[in-house]
Amino acid sequence: MAADTRDGTPRPAGPNQLWALSSAAFAVFLASWALSWFQAYGLDDDLPNTCDDVRRQVFPTDVSCVSADRTVTGGTPGWLVVLFFASLVVAVLSGTMASAVSSAARRR
Repeated sequence: MAADTRDGTPRPAGPNQLWALSSAAFAVFLASWALSWFQAYGLDDDLPNTCDDVRRQVFPTDVSCVSADRTVTGGTPGWLVVLFFASLVVAVLSGTMASAVSSAARRR
């Protein structure tokens, strides 16, 4: 099969790897969101019944209990929050770059 050429120069294959990176990062984002939701509403769902100072967070979901001596029970682990936001940033940036490269390749 001959390569796609225009004016004798080969055209780039396109941003397939960028789209794959964006899709993979978005899948990690959704998985980390599901894990934090499960942590908050599956495992830590009974904390409001046993705790006076319940802290809730919506994005990413978090339910934790802060006791009188300032110790925290429950809550989403820090590495999961970092993974959540980092994968969201990577998905948005790589998706934007892939879209820009696609539109530039179409104009050539």
